[in-house]
Amino acid sequence: MNSKLFNNFKTLLLLGGLTGLILYIGHLLGGPVGVAFALVFATITNFVGYFYSDKIALMSMNAQEVGPDHPLHRITSRLAQRANLPMPRVYVSPQSAPNAFATGRNPEHAAVCATEGLLQMLSEREVAAVMGHELAHVKHRDILIQTVAATIGGAISSLAYMLMWFGGSRDEDGEGANPLVGLAMMILAPIAAVLIQAAISRSREYNADTVGAEIAGDPRDLASALEKIHAASRQIPLDVNPAFNSLFIAEPLNAIGSSIGNLFSTHPPLEKRLQNLLASQTVGRYRYVA
Repeated sequence: MNSKLFNNFKTLLLLGGLTGLILYIGHLLGGPVGVAFALVFATITNFVGYFYSDKIALMSMNAQEVGPDHPLHRITSRLAQRANLPMPRVYVSPQSAPNAFATGRNPEHAAVCATEGLLQMLSEREVAAVMGHELAHVKHRDILIQTVAATIGGAISSLAYMLMWFGGSRDEDGEGANPLVGLAMMILAPIAAVLIQAAISRSREYNADTVGAEIAGDPRDLASALEKIHAASRQIPLDVNPAFNSLFIAEPLNAIGSSIGNLFSTHPPLEKRLQNLLASQTVGRYRYVA
């Protein structure tokens, strides 16, 4: 099984784990009725995430759309043609932290965004490599997968708190659910959801690095861009809700100090990304398109 198929298989298993968690909490809340309620709740949150997550993400970054006269738009247009993708909307955020992300429920409704800090810090080839990475996310519909994972994770947290405060279903003797079970689920279920979301995000980043380098023209450009972004991200904070961390090409500073090891990280370690990127590519295959 190649790495892409393995990552896709792992993503399906992890999404199944999230679904299992939400169904189990629903069962604790109210038996079969609670399971149905949990499914409806998850469906509603996914509906909102599916149609409005892109608008929320762009607003949180104060991003402004740019037109064909902007260098980022011209770079993205060339890459989208090369990747055989519809032209996404292109945005620039005024933030000084170098970073970028893609959003949108499918390639026809996609948007890419880069910060002013990234455009000022990177060369044109490196910016193209970053945009290639983001277009790879669009091509593989990673944003939809991550949105579903995030909204289910949020539903799990909400249901866990409901279980704690309102109690669970009655057992055969008519007794309420063990409060310790409710307390354990309130604490452990959100943690498990975050761990699963982070694992899904990490697996998709490897794919986006590999395909993004192919779209842009040279894996060395993306490797260089990642090194610069990571170095600067440790000094310049990104003012954004941590819920959006998985969208970015590099994990923002707001998450670095709170991650315990790599379990809670939404991105693989830089060293592993560089190894995956450079070891899996043949540099001679690629040519930068100016």
